[in-house]
Amino acid sequence: MKKPKISIIIIHYNTPQYLKTCLDGIFKQTYENIEVIFIDNDSPDDSGLKYVAEHYKNKDNLVIVPNEDNLGYAKAANQGIEMAIERENPADYVVITNPDIIYSPSYFEKLINRVEKDPKIAAATGKVYKYDFEHKRPTKIVDTVGLIAFKNRRIVDDGQGIEDTGQFDEEKEVFGVSGACPLYRREALEAVKIMGEYMDEDFFMYKEDVDLSWRFQLYGWKCFYYPKAVAFHGRGTGIHRRFSMGEILKHRGKLSKFQKHYSFKNQYLMEAKNESWGTYLRDLPRILLKRIVMPFYITFREPYLWKSYLTYFKQLPSALKKRKIIQKNKKISSAAMSKKFKKKSCYA
Repeated sequence: MKKPKISIIIIHYNTPQYLKTCLDGIFKQTYENIEVIFIDNDSPDDSGLKYVAEHYKNKDNLVIVPNEDNLGYAKAANQGIEMAIERENPADYVVITNPDIIYSPSYFEKLINRVEKDPKIAAATGKVYKYDFEHKRPTKIVDTVGLIAFKNRRIVDDGQGIEDTGQFDEEKEVFGVSGACPLYRREALEAVKIMGEYMDEDFFMYKEDVDLSWRFQLYGWKCFYYPKAVAFHGRGTGIHRRFSMGEILKHRGKLSKFQKHYSFKNQYLMEAKNESWGTYLRDLPRILLKRIVMPFYITFREPYLWKSYLTYFKQLPSALKKRKIIQKNKKISSAAMSKKFKKKSCYA
């Protein structure tokens, strides 16, 4: 019996130093039915494109796509997904991969074997550790074991920054999966496609993975964490604990204004699209507390984010059109959805 086909989409922007470890890890997989779609998002330096074309030219399962413009992460991901599944021989699963990901040789063998046992799993991730590129060594510090969502609507990578001593060895359903190396089922992507988009292109980058995971939940699909599949991630923004308010504020200064702008704006767009009134009212006290505090924080700590509010309001009409479609087609009750959000982290 032929194994399901996986299309691995690498979205690259000016980080050629990671390409060898990423691609070597993919081409050394024990899983056989894999194709790779390498998309360069108009990097200022074309050395990455040249490196891939030169060193992997003999790989007949590799497609190289040089974009003439930087489409952003979400649009480039949609471009790759369309190439993978909208064809005569479509992929059964699609993986979006950051270049600083390194897969263990049996990663996809293990993950696909588990996901194939449950046709309701839309998205899955293995156990992803931090990789120390400076010293060229793996670590036991967790990067992500799935996404965890709180009742105030803050959503983070579960386990991030914590040393693994066996506490993450249980497979389980999760709120969502990180965009660093998610595996998506083709049928699920097609089921939640909105206005011609799999990922929301208004986001440009950041939190499009969370938005998609939330939509999977609303449409009755599962997101899943499987610890026996192991990968490693460099993560340019750093791998830090962000479970308590003190931890959030401590590491927030390490983010650029660019990152903060898109993360802030997209959080509001995501809520406008996916929030159900019943779920919202159940969690209103915690949501309101966050909303009340935020303007004061911005004014005194990050006043440049007021411009992000303006961008949000410009994009809100589009988000509301998408919301109408999502709310019409959702299959989960507000009470059931409310249970997906946690009161607090066990690490705080």
